[in-house]
Amino acid sequence: MNKSVLSIALLAASATFSGISLAETPTMYVGAYGGSTEKLMKEKIIPSFEAKNDVKIVYVPGNSTDTLAKLTAQKSKQELDVVFLDDGPMYQAVSLGYCAPIEKSSVMEDLYDIAHFKGGTAVGAGFVVTGISYSKEMFAKNNWPAPTSWLDLTDPKYKGKLVVPPVNNTYGLHALLMMARLNGGGENNIDPGFEAFIDKVGPNVLTFEPSSGKMSELFQSGEIALSVWGSGRLKALADTGFPGGFVYPKEGGVALMVATCPVVDSDVPELSQKFIQHILSSEVQAQLADAQGWGPTNKTTELPQALADSIPYGPEKINNLIAVDWDVINQHRAEWTNRWNRTVER
Repeated sequence: MNKSVLSIALLAASATFSGISLAETPTMYVGAYGGSTEKLMKEKIIPSFEAKNDVKIVYVPGNSTDTLAKLTAQKSKQELDVVFLDDGPMYQAVSLGYCAPIEKSSVMEDLYDIAHFKGGTAVGAGFVVTGISYSKEMFAKNNWPAPTSWLDLTDPKYKGKLVVPPVNNTYGLHALLMMARLNGGGENNIDPGFEAFIDKVGPNVLTFEPSSGKMSELFQSGEIALSVWGSGRLKALADTGFPGGFVYPKEGGVALMVATCPVVDSDVPELSQKFIQHILSSEVQAQLADAQGWGPTNKTTELPQALADSIPYGPEKINNLIAVDWDVINQHRAEWTNRWNRTVER
């Protein structure tokens, strides 16, 4: 065989082996939020994991409802390998058997207790707090002290200047639960919450707005003074230069966890476990805190003081968060939504 024939043969063999190598690179499908979360994942978090683990990740964007619907539609043959959901929908995913057990690892021991889901098939990847957001400028203009309590939502001076998301939004649901708890009820007795909203909170509400984009517009246009909202949402608005403040009410802010789980029957179960461990590492937790305003669930994460002050961070804040009972809530959520539409948002 002459040199040119040999060269052609070697090139062909090289191309063949290269193709085989490429074909053998595993692919992992991750279902998670779109927008800024998708941007951060694709630009920073995913590339570092792919490089270390020789895997190709396909990112499937969608909100929690969308991703949960995908899991339900594909339950006979799951295509997603790892998912990220708000804690309420995640409890549904767990109860429906979509999540596989999470392997024990050193990073799991670094998490706050509240981050561990019952049954060990899901885990918190970040803390957001439902509390009260307000316009410092409008409060100063009216000589109002900063809000301090969930009961401030009932103060008549805020009539037409308050926004609460509807009950099918987690922030609105948390507000309903807190009104129930502060009036002698709770998850197992929601009536006092509805009564408080109908008689005291509702009359102050300008609109029951579910869109975070619209909420930001209402603040920036000076149409509202305060709202029930998430700490991460307010941080994103404040980062644009808006003079907004976020209050952890004295009765407690409500924990809203971004949760993750490995999906059952994954084609790449070991990589799915490794990816969740990657997300929970102190390095990635710091990236999520900086870009998304997610409070780290990993206790060892170190943040600059200014960032630490603006998000749920550290034992003092985390240990004072209120956890809700999603097992009870998810049994009644459809009923509560119908009742809300008939009696509160009529």
